[in-house]
Amino acid sequence: MQGDLINRIVDYASKKSRYAEARFMESTVNSLSYRNGEFQGLNFATESGYAIRVVNNSISIAYSDSKNWDDLKKAIDCAVEKSNFKGKNAIYEGDPVRDSWKVEARKKIEDMSVEEKTAILRANDSVMEKAGASVRINAITDKRVNQIYANSTGSEIRGDISRIYYFYMVGVVESGEFEQSVEQYGASSGYEYLDELSLEERIEHDINDLHQSAAAPRVNPGKFDIIVGPEISGIVAHESCGHPTEYDRIIGREGAQAGESFLTGKKHPYRIGADIVNVIDDPSMEKSFGHYRYDDEGVKSRKRYLYRNGKTNEFILNRESAAILGVESNGGGRSASWDLEPLARMSTTYIEPGDYKFDDLFEGIRRGVYIKSFTEWNIDDIRFNEKYVGKEAYLITDGDISGRVRRPTIETNTVSFYSAIDAIGRDLEFNAGMCGKGDPMQGVDVWMGGPHMRLRDVYLK
Repeated sequence: MQGDLINRIVDYASKKSRYAEARFMESTVNSLSYRNGEFQGLNFATESGYAIRVVNNSISIAYSDSKNWDDLKKAIDCAVEKSNFKGKNAIYEGDPVRDSWKVEARKKIEDMSVEEKTAILRANDSVMEKAGASVRINAITDKRVNQIYANSTGSEIRGDISRIYYFYMVGVVESGEFEQSVEQYGASSGYEYLDELSLEERIEHDINDLHQSAAAPRVNPGKFDIIVGPEISGIVAHESCGHPTEYDRIIGREGAQAGESFLTGKKHPYRIGADIVNVIDDPSMEKSFGHYRYDDEGVKSRKRYLYRNGKTNEFILNRESAAILGVESNGGGRSASWDLEPLARMSTTYIEPGDYKFDDLFEGIRRGVYIKSFTEWNIDDIRFNEKYVGKEAYLITDGDISGRVRRPTIETNTVSFYSAIDAIGRDLEFNAGMCGKGDPMQGVDVWMGGPHMRLRDVYLK
């Protein structure tokens, strides 16, 4: 039925505009949480509706959650009327695409009972309690999205997406000091993803590490050679590459909503760091928490080199920003809901691995620090000045680990960080996140990751 209505919407809107498209999205979300041994409850939400976009003298969008044709016709007429006002009217149209795609799942979301999900939360809470965590929070969220997209060029695309997300937070007190850890895991998958994670082992290791970190000494402030782990590589890639290369930030459209970009006004390509640095955003990566074959504007996804050989290479574009640049969209249009516009967004952002084995990264470090993970981070609105506070961290003396250190803090900027990299590991790991942007706020699912990396002469405190 939705497919018939989509085609009817596009046919009607096309007669009144030079370009028209329609998107139907139906989302079902289930969330459960457990805190300090107590079940906190279950949240269930399902919503659906149509987004209709037309272009004449300007771009206009209307939304409706009705399946009644008269209501949809009114929404189209409203969009057409507003599109006749003078404004920005450039939009990338592209070639027609007809396809369907689906995230395959062995343990389907709809087959998992509340009791089974609660048992997972209870088991992990028990692991936390036995390991000595004084603060314990666990949460599971699953999401199923069905979507149909069509436009006046002849495209019709159907998508069926399943995503699983696991969040936990633990806190410990050791020697009068408090330390905490927050971890997020997610994938485009069924519940088999949680089986593959070995969550209980990860949680136990994390808590034991927090006890050791709380009792460790701090480093004396100064310059060190450092090795950072994939968790830090990932947050750096996301915050200091992904966000500043979203083109709506560069042209100032997101300035009052989610920040700006240090790349505004810079000549492209712009040098951001060492030649060996490549940062990629790749929504086509299957299993990624942000995976999609087609974006929410019906454009096929692909790997995008945002930084290449230490310079800016490509921006994240939706149909509107692609038209501003006079290029093809690279599939960056994402919307968190049926009643929100697609914005230029990240998906799966990571620093490309290099050739170094992990042990080789330690060679030549006389005095350094290995910062495996972070407990805190901060970055300014233009994504330039930034700070990362270590969680699991070790002192390096003459190429060997020589003891734990507590909360070593990197305070730097984007260009200085990427310029200090002189060796990149061959490993690659990802963490999940919910990335917020826009007004109204849109949270979308993302992966961020990278390899271990070595940086020279970095100030720590």
